[in-house]
Amino acid sequence: MAQEPYASAVLFAVIALLLAASALLSHASQRLRLPVGLVFLAIGIGAGRDGFGHIIFDDYGFAFRAGSAALALILFDGGLNTPVDTMRRSLAPAGLLATVGVIGTMCIVAVVAHALGLPWSASFLLGAIVSSTDAAAVFAVLRGSGIQLKHRVGGTLEVESGINDPVAVILTTVLTNRMMSNHAPSIWLVELEMLREIVIGAACGVAIGAGARWIITRVRLPASGLYSVMTLATALLAFSVPTLIGGSGFLGVYVAAVTLGSGRLPYRTALGRIHDSLAWLGQVAMFLVLGLLVNPSELLGAAWIGTILGLTLAIVARPVMVAVCLIPLRFPWNDILYVGWVGLRGAVPIILAMFPVLAGAPGASRIFNIVFFIVVLNAILPGTTVSAVTRWLKLESAEPPPPNAVLSVESFDELDGQLLSYYIDEALPVAGMTLEELPFPEGAAVTMIVRGKQLIAPTGATRLEIGDHAYVLSRPDAVVMLQLMFGRPESS
Repeated sequence: MAQEPYASAVLFAVIALLLAASALLSHASQRLRLPVGLVFLAIGIGAGRDGFGHIIFDDYGFAFRAGSAALALILFDGGLNTPVDTMRRSLAPAGLLATVGVIGTMCIVAVVAHALGLPWSASFLLGAIVSSTDAAAVFAVLRGSGIQLKHRVGGTLEVESGINDPVAVILTTVLTNRMMSNHAPSIWLVELEMLREIVIGAACGVAIGAGARWIITRVRLPASGLYSVMTLATALLAFSVPTLIGGSGFLGVYVAAVTLGSGRLPYRTALGRIHDSLAWLGQVAMFLVLGLLVNPSELLGAAWIGTILGLTLAIVARPVMVAVCLIPLRFPWNDILYVGWVGLRGAVPIILAMFPVLAGAPGASRIFNIVFFIVVLNAILPGTTVSAVTRWLKLESAEPPPPNAVLSVESFDELDGQLLSYYIDEALPVAGMTLEELPFPEGAAVTMIVRGKQLIAPTGATRLEIGDHAYVLSRPDAVVMLQLMFGRPESS
């Protein structure tokens, strides 16, 4: 303890510099069209033993725990922002992609890996590790890049990335044990284990999410900030409880968040911002830690096979299995092409690649390096082209652009009134009219208008212009009349 508090100060300073560099360079990633996770990963590699920071870090156990915690936070945030209707509409295609798609992708990658000289056991393990899409990468691209994607395609990608981890985890675990024991696993036992993990994970997620919402909406805590403590506890419980009883924690935390967000929540907007921040913190920390694990000098031996397998995954395996899963559901071809191309890989495969390393499986280090190379190539190839492919395939949604300012009302109690935001476009009859000319129902009034970077306090003479975001305070019984005038309100 003689070195304290200086040792702690040095540690905190290093962490602060890495976090600050990650946040600042994320702006540059948007200009370069690079997935932001790749930037965080590069900073971690640069700070490692072969980089400028010379930080020696090889604790795979700590990295696995940190990555799992970060993924739980990311999945919870994604689930909170996934409406139940989107979950219902997207469950069939996402479910097929999360099961048949994952298994088929594993098999295609395994065949190519074996043709490149890897044993069958290592080939199938490698295929299983990279078979699932990554929630962190998908959520970051679809929500952080400003893309307004059509609901069916966006919902399928998001729900798939939220529920496809169980199959990949089970396959990775079974195949790792196969490498250690040299006994072929029973296909029926593997299928039963998949079913068990999915059922337990989903059931626990629904129960924990519904129970948390029941408690949060009925217990008045002494400070509004404590509600985020409760939702954070919900996320950690939804991950740990199903894991402890043989289910999928990743599926549990996502389903719990969807369930929790499906009903009324006190201070919903504030809770959403907090969990968005926690998800970004988790993503930064996760990629930094994973980057520290990697030694660039060891990646050179995996470069050629990683390149071939990465191209196989992006150009052949993923698109083929997406077509197999979505053609029977009568998806349009542009939707199929897009979902097949934007099956992004990120931290999940790198975390799964730690399974054989922690188990001491033969050749585990080589598999880890190949997986890392595949993830980087996948981030660069499909990841940098998402915006261009969205426009090329004409999959941008007609949703209005978000306002530059957001007004919300936060309360524990359910108030007898609503604050609704409406986007004024040229098709609305109210466009170009003054507020005093509009037949507002009793109990409804425009409280604020956001026009570009202006905040306007409305009066009767204020004219609604195309591109305005009008905030209307209304009683519940006046909402139908307002929709006849302003159309559908913007989602909060």
